[in-house]
Amino acid sequence: MKQGLLLHQWSPFQSSLTPPLATLDSTVTDQGLTARERRQLRNQSRESKAGYSWREEFEERLIKKPKKKPKSRSVDLNLDTLADSGPQWWIVRVSRVRGHETASLIARLLARNYPELEFKVYAPAVQEKRKLKNGTFSVKAKPIFPGCVFLWCVLNKEIHDFIRECDGVGGFVGSKVGNTKRQINRPRPVSADDMEAIFKQAKEEQENFDQAFVEKQQGEDSKLDGDDVVKSLTGSTRTGRSRKMGTLVNGKVTDKKLWKPGSIVRVVSGTFAEFVGNLKKVDRKTGKATVVLNLFGKDSLVDLYLNEIVAVTCDVNS
Repeated sequence: MKQGLLLHQWSPFQSSLTPPLATLDSTVTDQGLTARERRQLRNQSRESKAGYSWREEFEERLIKKPKKKPKSRSVDLNLDTLADSGPQWWIVRVSRVRGHETASLIARLLARNYPELEFKVYAPAVQEKRKLKNGTFSVKAKPIFPGCVFLWCVLNKEIHDFIRECDGVGGFVGSKVGNTKRQINRPRPVSADDMEAIFKQAKEEQENFDQAFVEKQQGEDSKLDGDDVVKSLTGSTRTGRSRKMGTLVNGKVTDKKLWKPGSIVRVVSGTFAEFVGNLKKVDRKTGKATVVLNLFGKDSLVDLYLNEIVAVTCDVNS
């Protein structure tokens, strides 16, 4: 009876221990496989999943996140590496007032000291034309980008240091590189698209100014023609002896507008009265004129006041 009871009590435990024995046998059989066979089984189980490919996923990760090469600080501090990119456009910082003169100086010094170097110096400016009171025109360059001059060349450390030592140059436009012990300003090139936009802007501004100047001149000419028509209708003539209106000389009226370099003038008062000479220069600010007079058989320059001379429009001997 006791043995039967013991058998009856152990029978449930034996039935419950059978599954672990089965799993143990399966692990033992799996451990008997080689590493290659186990790898093949894992790959098959992965590929069995619908729409999943671990190879493609791994390749996409490599493409999206390529390995970045570590950047050496010594390369940034070495300006000779700028020549590896070939000829580029660089921006040189110059004085805002004397930028055009500094650009001419850079071009002359580079041509003199580096005759084999191919370079271009470009200072974009608008050539402004103005009409002066004496009828002549003056042309003045107005910079589009004050304080900047564009240089096209193959830049290295030698050329960089040479340009920085020129008078009026403040350095190149770039960014600071290096560490706390040593820092330099590494020049940054200008892209080709930006330079094309700069060339286009300079051309458009020059065309707009020329067109505005022509329209202004046409308006002034039409205004002068209208004044002449009014004077002819009213019959007004300038026959007085007022210096502002004109002076009567040898039966003809002269005006101060006739005082141009090379014209014949006559001295009406002062030490050299009744002398006739050629007008050399007129300074309206000081109210004086330089006249060439024949004194003692020799041409001499004499400074006279404007109210002491009159312009001669006809031959004096007639």
